[in-house]
Amino acid sequence: MAKYLLLKHYRGGPKQHPNAEAPMDDWTPDEISAHMKFMYDMMDDLRERGEFVDAQALAPQGEFVRYGGEGKPPVTDGPFAETKDLIAGWMVIDVETKERAYEAAAHLSSAPGKDGKPLHEWLEVRPFYGEAPAVE
Repeated sequence: MAKYLLLKHYRGGPKQHPNAEAPMDDWTPDEISAHMKFMYDMMDDLRERGEFVDAQALAPQGEFVRYGGEGKPPVTDGPFAETKDLIAGWMVIDVETKERAYEAAAHLSSAPGKDGKPLHEWLEVRPFYGEAPAVE
């Protein structure tokens, strides 16, 4: 088994499908409920297969932090990532093959959005390192 991170971006990836262009703020409560039901059903299916590890949604707000030296504030109000680069959420799966990871990501991409149509959103699929590199 290998772990993969499925990253959902607010507007990232190659050219978006028209169904993925309507921001969730423009969705009706029923459309949001249908989308969330799809997500929970998918997580349940992955749990039944023994493939689900974790999933979280992320708020679009955040700050960049880095060490700036002794006595210097580490939090900055910029630089900001472009909206298209912000991560909306993630799911970690543990599957037998890369192809299965792609299959799960493609299914997640079909979640309903505005007007109940599949989003066809791009998902970034990233494998976890199996073992940390050795430090000598």
